[in-house]
Amino acid sequence: MTRLLRQTQLQSDSSETLDPQDWDAIRAQGHRMLDDMIDYIASVRERPVWQPIPDAVRARFRAPLPRQPSDLAEVYREFTDFIAPYATGNVHPGFMGWVHGGGSAVGMLAEMLAAGLNANLGGRDHVPIEVERQIVQWTREMFGFPESASGIFVTGTSMANLMAVLVARTAALGKLARRHGIGNEGDLLTAYTSKAAHGCISKAMDISGLGSDALRCIGVEQSHRIDVAALRAQIARDREIGFKPFLVVGSAGTVDIGAIDDLVGLAALCREENIWFHVDGAFGALGILSPALAPLLAGIEQADSIALDFHKWGQVPYDAGFLLVRDGERHRDAFAAPAAYLRREARGLAAGSPWPCDLGPDLSRGFRALKTWFTLKTYGTEKLGAVITRSCALAGYLEARIQAEPRLELLAPVNLNIVCFRYRAEDANKVNGEIVMDIQESGIAAPSTTLLNGQLAIRAAIVNHRTDTRDIDALLSAVLEFGARRTAGELVNIEAPPLAM
Repeated sequence: MTRLLRQTQLQSDSSETLDPQDWDAIRAQGHRMLDDMIDYIASVRERPVWQPIPDAVRARFRAPLPRQPSDLAEVYREFTDFIAPYATGNVHPGFMGWVHGGGSAVGMLAEMLAAGLNANLGGRDHVPIEVERQIVQWTREMFGFPESASGIFVTGTSMANLMAVLVARTAALGKLARRHGIGNEGDLLTAYTSKAAHGCISKAMDISGLGSDALRCIGVEQSHRIDVAALRAQIARDREIGFKPFLVVGSAGTVDIGAIDDLVGLAALCREENIWFHVDGAFGALGILSPALAPLLAGIEQADSIALDFHKWGQVPYDAGFLLVRDGERHRDAFAAPAAYLRREARGLAAGSPWPCDLGPDLSRGFRALKTWFTLKTYGTEKLGAVITRSCALAGYLEARIQAEPRLELLAPVNLNIVCFRYRAEDANKVNGEIVMDIQESGIAAPSTTLLNGQLAIRAAIVNHRTDTRDIDALLSAVLEFGARRTAGELVNIEAPPLAM
């Protein structure tokens, strides 16, 4: 086998490379693809937000593994005909269902540049890592963290929250727990968050080996913020029976309605109790860039760690999650794992220690920092903050229109950019669920649903920087139209009314 491989290598020539034989041809194809994607973004309002995938299109993606090459132009034609038209739709200003950012042309171009460099940001001494370190520095500045704080890009806040649990676990049990397991002491660890927190917190406890039952979900006040007094009482009860409270997770923008917990109160309680204070700020943490919203985040600067997504309110293309940890040494304690093949040197390509792989589970890491760097450098935090402020103002506009319409009912206070409401009807849960699917299939808008106190709500999360009042008006018109048809008992034939232009 070794001889055969050696012979094959000797007989190989430049035809075995993946580089094109005709660079001018791929250049022309690349320019066309770039122009088409810029047109795709520029003309987004002319298309439906989302459309169902036809069976024939879905079947195309059940084809067997390709054994032979295909012409790039043909592969691209498949993309334009069968992939681009059936995307999630969060580039569109009418996408309001989930907290997805809209991205930007600038971020798209930066992603192309990052792919060209093909840098692995797991470690070693190269400028892409310096770019990520600059984002870490800028994020420290945003949240008033010390120079000793560490940070790292990850896929998203779900991963960042898991990593925060692991850092807090190591801080509570010591580094030896990484070798010996959590042991009996680990079985006693308890964590706390609110009933309104994102489900990834429970999943993080599960994956970390502590178990989801070790997470105490505390009730919320009428404002949907965690009840700090109830939290304090639960911690006291747990200590009395021998448990070891080690982590409190506050929310800076809850998943259902965007409520921000009393972060000042949580920080003070965690200091008193010597408990790690983590903030899940998936989208809400970046409200710190908005002068109007920053006061609502008071106390976040006292957190031990913060998880956030630049790909939401930061409008960076997916994915660009981030974890910031106040004590960089504790962060490294949780993940650093020396190995001979990762030997660090004083000079050469293996210099530059510590490496990002010391701060998380991944050794192979993409250049997520570049699109974030381009976005922050190109637009500046004042512009991004203004976009965030405007999305909340649009939520206020939607709230006012709902309150002025007798057929609609607001189901929760509007804290930031998320509005939960419903169409008044008998069997309202069923009717509103149908309304949402009708609207999605019409292509007019893409709201989602959630349950609040057993009531199914139409949930509009306004995150996209392209969204305007006309998109809010189109959503409301569609809710009223499909609501009227559903409550009248009509068989609803979904035809897309004119798009918001």
